[in-house]
This record gives sequence, structure tokens and C-alpha cells, in this order.
Amino acid sequence: MNREPDFLQNLRAELSSGRIWLDRAIVLAYAVAAGLFVVAFTIASDWVFELFHSLHRSYPWAILLWTPSITAAIVWVTRRWFPGAAGSGIPQVKAALHPALPPERRNLLVSLRLTVAKIGLAVAGLAAGLSIGREGPSVQVAAGVMQHARRWLSPDTPIDARALLVAGGAAGIAAAFNAPLAGVVFAIEELSGRLEARASGLIITAIVLAGLVAVSAFGNLSYFGVIKVPHISWDALGPGLLVALATGVAGGLFARLLIASLTGAPGRLNRVRARWPVRFAAVGGLAVAVIGLVTGGVTFGAGSEAVERMLAGHDELSPLYTLLKFIATWLTAWCGVPGGIFAPALSIGAGIGNGIAQFAGSGLGPALIAMGMAGFLAAVTQAPLTAFIIVMEMVDGHSMVLSLMASAMLASLVSRMISRPLYESLAAHMVGGTIGSPAPVVKAPQQMLGNDRSAP
Repeated sequence: MNREPDFLQNLRAELSSGRIWLDRAIVLAYAVAAGLFVVAFTIASDWVFELFHSLHRSYPWAILLWTPSITAAIVWVTRRWFPGAAGSGIPQVKAALHPALPPERRNLLVSLRLTVAKIGLAVAGLAAGLSIGREGPSVQVAAGVMQHARRWLSPDTPIDARALLVAGGAAGIAAAFNAPLAGVVFAIEELSGRLEARASGLIITAIVLAGLVAVSAFGNLSYFGVIKVPHISWDALGPGLLVALATGVAGGLFARLLIASLTGAPGRLNRVRARWPVRFAAVGGLAVAVIGLVTGGVTFGAGSEAVERMLAGHDELSPLYTLLKFIATWLTAWCGVPGGIFAPALSIGAGIGNGIAQFAGSGLGPALIAMGMAGFLAAVTQAPLTAFIIVMEMVDGHSMVLSLMASAMLASLVSRMISRPLYESLAAHMVGGTIGSPAPVVKAPQQMLGNDRSAP
């Protein structure tokens, strides 16, 4: 029989141990530090990309030398000293959470050292104009900060390394997108699969503190401002359904392409990449530079500026530009540069929605663009709840909850018919087995991250 809680007894128990409160204070301090790292990452990213824009405007043809040179240097440094920093960062956190990975090897994937390296290398990628985002890497950045708290906690603390990693990853998403609800859903849907009662308080506290740091630095503003949603009637059903199907197919193909490229699938180009990774990166960087020059700079960077202009009705991108952004993002990821695909995926999805709005000839442009963003991101990540909540919070689109949810769910369903889950597949590649199998085989650290030339 359950008894009513005794307030005084519980209060005495809470106040009886100073060590418990010290552990909690340490975790809270690290949550604030995680937010500060993400804020510093954001400021540095914006600053260097402005410098790149200045170079592109003043000396456009210099990009043909600048971008491939920096891309090659980034890949060389990454492979030489920081192999665990390559790619998005979300697969690393998922791999670090996998029970088959021995705890002593977790630092190969998530650590304070890799946090600093991730920031520096991703910032360098944006300085080169590569098609990457900072939001996915913010997950690894914040998780690396949070897991460092474990060394200062008491040996018998109930706060384990897994809870710290999940809390850090969720805080990274929340601070990067200024989307706290998305951080909670991301922790459940993408990182842990469930929210344990004993870890839920830690995760929410980390999200709140990291989010407060970001809000203090940038203000409580939506990522893309406030979307102007027209009245949506049954006339929008056809174009909306077309957006969901198109983004589902495109996102599924994108995820399948990335999995084949980054896991060393058999193929001539992957053999070339494995044998000469730095030269391959230089050629990939040159291709990204050429695409950027052809599109007038639209495909450089994360693509957030183009999305903002489209949502405001000031710009329209042709389907060709959207396809070229798709290619530039894939090439950048294939090179092995540390950088995320969240923001570029939103840009590609916005372009698909914008193209269908032009074809439909209706006044549904902003709505279809937002649905395209949610649909493509959901199709790539196969995390529809996270995708639609991120977009809803980014555009302050609470009036479009059902439309965004439907687009994300349908696009994710279509994607699952085309591709395996992207982040789970990449994480499985890192631990040497299949996530979800009873006993995956874990590679040695050198094989998993260093000497395996086909690793992303």
C-alpha cells in the first residue's frame, strides 16, 4: 500500500548530505558552461562566415584556391589528431551511449578535448564556405562539456555518464536552435529512446540553463523570425501532400547517399577517398567552390540567410539551386569535414517547398516552405517529432502545428522505405556493429577512429 510522502522527513533527507548538493552544483555549473561553449561556437561561426562573404564579394575567383586549400587542411588535421571530431557529432554521441562501447573508449568520441577541436574545425569549415551547419556539432560540443563533470562527482552519485551525455546533447540542440522543447524531444527520440525518471530532471535542468545562456546572449528570438501563415484551406491539401512526398523521397535519397559515402561502401570513388583522403577533400572543396560561384554564393555555408529571405517573400530559388545545395552538402560531408547537416537540410527542404509553391501558383509560399523544412529534416534524420518541433519553434509557427506534424510524419515514412536511419547507421559503423543487436562487435580504437581510412 502506497503511503503519503512525509514532507519533513524528505526535507531532512535532502539536507542531510552536503555531497549530494555539491554534485548537483557541479552539474549545474557544467550545464551553464555547455551553454557558453555553444554561444561561443555560434558567435565564432557567424563572424568567420561574414569574413568569407567579404572575401567572396571582393575576390570571387580566389575562392577556387581558398576553399579547397582549407578543406584539405581541415581533413588532414582531423584525421591526424582529432578523428573523433569528423562529421556531424550526433553519431558520436549515439555511439558513446551504446552499451557495447567500453567506458574507457568513450573519450575517443566525446570529450572536452574533442569539444574544443570540434568548434575550431567546424569554424574553419565555415570560413572555407563549406555547406555545413553548427547545430549538429553543438550536440557533441555540449555533450563533451557535460560528460567532463563526471570526474568531479562523488563515486556513489546517482548521476551517471549516460545521463550526462544525454543532457549535454539535448542542451546543445536547445541552445543552438533556441528551441528548448526540441531539446527534450531530441533526447527522447534520437539519443536515449526513452526519458528515465531519474535522468529527466537533469536533462531538463541542463536544457533550461544552456537555453538561458543562449537567450542572454542573443535574445529570446525565433531562429527565422515569425512566419506569416496565410489562411490554410482544403486548397492547400494537394501542394502540401506534394511537399511531404517530395521531401520524403529527396531526404531518403540524401540519407542513403550519406550512409554509402561515409561508411566506406564499395565503389571506385570511396577507394580513392580511402587511399588519398586529403587530396579527395581538396577536390571536393573545389567542387563546392565552383557550385558556390555558379549560384552566386547561395550554396555557401548553412543556407540560413536564403531561408530567411524565402520566408519573408524576398527571394525565390529555382529547383536547380536547391539541387546544387543538395550536392554541395553531400560533397562536404563526404570529405569528412567536421560539420552538421541540420541547417543545410532545412535550406534544402525550404527550397523544395518554395519550388512547389511557385509551381502551385498559390499564396501558400511561407507555409509550404516551413512544411518543406520539417519534411526534409524528418526524412534525413527519421526523427519526425524532433524535426517538426524544431521548425515550429524556429519560425514561431504554432498555428501550423498539425501541418508541420503531418508533413514530417509522412516524409519520414517515405524515407524509411528508401534508407536506413542515418545517425543510427553512422553510429553503428563507429562501434563496429548494428545498433540494437544483442552483441555488437566493438572495434579497437585505432581501427575505429584512426587507421580505418574509410571512417567518416
